[in-house]
Amino acid sequence: MSALRVLIADDHPIVRAGVRALFDASPDIDVVGEAATGEEALALSRHLAPDVVLCDLRMGDGMDGIAATRALRALAPAPAVIILTTFDRDIELLGAIEAGASGYVLKDSPPDAIVRAVRDAAAGRLALTAELSERVVQVLRAPRVRLTEREQDVLRLLDEGASNQHIAKTLFVSEATVKTHLVHIFAKLGVDTRSRAVAVARERGLL
Repeated sequence: MSALRVLIADDHPIVRAGVRALFDASPDIDVVGEAATGEEALALSRHLAPDVVLCDLRMGDGMDGIAATRALRALAPAPAVIILTTFDRDIELLGAIEAGASGYVLKDSPPDAIVRAVRDAAAGRLALTAELSERVVQVLRAPRVRLTEREQDVLRLLDEGASNQHIAKTLFVSEATVKTHLVHIFAKLGVDTRSRAVAVARERGLL
């Protein structure tokens, strides 16, 4: 049986070296290449045809991990993609799965969990811990809150602790308009305070 061909995509050389060392101890896994950007991962995958791409979520400028996942899954043949990241937010988790990722693994996971995820993804299985699987289900079941672009701007400033006056100046609108946006945001999120709006928005992956 031939070894699983893995490509590592991460903008930090020390992370790539650590992951490579981890797989070097697994005779059934062969690291065939390394990429520092999403674009490079895509180009190398076209040339090397890996079975699995282990991809960071944030890789500086250019294509992020979710965009890279979508592009990698459109290749023929398409590698399985596992997001390996430090980001533990529902919005990234769901975005990765919707883009076609076979798994989502945190960088502080035990080494054997990362190796197991690669084997699972190569075998066509979803590589998610029980906790992450439950979170995906909960997010999918929750009603999707849709904010307008301006409401999202207001919410982001609210998250930064901005006052209504500061929000108005930043967005070049009146304070009355800001208050109207807040009324709509509170209604959509089912809250009645600024702090609760921010907390619920984080829970729903809106921030």
